[in-house]
Amino acid sequence: MDLWIIVTLSAAFFQTLRFMLHKVLSGGALTATSSTFARFAYAAPAAVLVVGGYLIGTGQGWPDLSPLFWAYALFGALGQILATVCVVALFRQRNFAVGITFKKTEVIQTALLGLLVLGEHISAAGWGAILIGLVGVLLLSDTPGPGGLLRRMGSRAVALGLASGMFFAVSGVGYRGASLEIASAAPVLRAGVTLVCVVVSQAIGMALWLRVFEPGQITAVWAARRTALWLGLTSMAGSLSWFTAFTLQTAAYVQALGQVELVFSLMASALFFKERITRRELTGIGFLCLSVLILALVL
Repeated sequence: MDLWIIVTLSAAFFQTLRFMLHKVLSGGALTATSSTFARFAYAAPAAVLVVGGYLIGTGQGWPDLSPLFWAYALFGALGQILATVCVVALFRQRNFAVGITFKKTEVIQTALLGLLVLGEHISAAGWGAILIGLVGVLLLSDTPGPGGLLRRMGSRAVALGLASGMFFAVSGVGYRGASLEIASAAPVLRAGVTLVCVVVSQAIGMALWLRVFEPGQITAVWAARRTALWLGLTSMAGSLSWFTAFTLQTAAYVQALGQVELVFSLMASALFFKERITRRELTGIGFLCLSVLILALVL
């Protein structure tokens, strides 16, 4: 199995854990913005330690970083901040699942943005796998109810979902562009350096924002440290996996395979919370697994 597939599956697993912790924090004293800050604030020290240890252990030095690297990295960093704020805000919506459905348009948006910004083309088989996966995502994400999905498209959750999908697409393309600007053949080094630069920038930028516009929230983040620490650690592990995958493969393919996160979420629901999986959800899992299989075979 290719390395990019392994690290993408790892990223999806840790992202599932991270969003579970985000949901816990969003129900407390933290705002959507400060909950997002908690992720970066507690992930930054862990990222510096892990990447620093890797560089020392392998005898590699810190690479030269071009202005274009910083442009891509900060472009992606801002996109990830805005995307995470949108997702955390979704936790406060009654029709959360509808918003998440539209968040999953990130795969299509990533493919289009990757074509425009990086000139990366998607093969016919790749597009087929993406569209099959999108069908699976729609089946998994939509919840039964009066009027169905189309009748509920005018909600705030839909706007947040579409916005988060767009911003996640921006972050994925930005991170891939940044990692490709590092002159090294080692994918872990390129991913790790990009991660450290991004997450430290995000932590500093959001701390300044909270200090000015949401006084008291930095203190609240510190008070929530018992949960937020685990949020930071799972975020760091997931981000390092995502960044490595973006270094190795086109961002749209990585995002498409990353949809397996929904399967992990359903597994957690059935195994840990003893919730029943419906026939519609099983059908969605089937479509999603077919999409993953096609990606694994044709790439």
